[in-house]
Amino acid sequence: MAINTTRWSIALLVLLSILPSVFGLYFYLEGSEQKCFTEELPKETVVTGHYIAEEWNEEKQKFVVNKDHGIEVVVDELPAGNRVYSQKLSPEGQFKFTSADSGEHSICIYTSASGWFDSSKTRVTLDMSIRDMLEDDDTSPEESVNELVRRVRELNHKVGDIRRDQAYLRDHEAEFRDKSEATNGHTVTWTIVQLIVLAVTCAWQMRHLRVFFEARKMI
Repeated sequence: MAINTTRWSIALLVLLSILPSVFGLYFYLEGSEQKCFTEELPKETVVTGHYIAEEWNEEKQKFVVNKDHGIEVVVDELPAGNRVYSQKLSPEGQFKFTSADSGEHSICIYTSASGWFDSSKTRVTLDMSIRDMLEDDDTSPEESVNELVRRVRELNHKVGDIRRDQAYLRDHEAEFRDKSEATNGHTVTWTIVQLIVLAVTCAWQMRHLRVFFEARKMI
């Protein structure tokens, strides 16, 4: 059985278009050290970051969540340096901000250390999703597909309305053209009638004058 590759390609593109851009990473922070990275964002784009900050515990010899040791997230527009987001957060949770303008944005994360000489080591795991503001919701992929189907149906209804309007305009234009042609025909006919009447009147006047002059023996 042959497979319609074009149909499957379109379906794949539609599926990819409704899924947000997601990427994950992790890094380590020493004391009050901060890590910054840049991201090119379109205007009115919602960025959501899910994170967990774990501090190294010497007794347990592993990274654990310390509720007294949170992080701070700062987002600036580049190169203007306009502050978009700045918040002190718990060691586990999420943050969200919306880009006001298109361009590069600097996202900096550092621990809320107790002092400059804090030597604690923190591992930050970060998952970020980037999507358009109009698509920022908590719907599942199935609900997103249903929403897409609903929008397609609305577009089909709008296309049907446009076609009906175009058909009405064509009929109205044809009716107007017929009336215009009929009016032009009547105008031409009336002009011809006027010319005939004028010619008959002139001929009658010329004949009348000729008879008058002959009676007066002027010619």
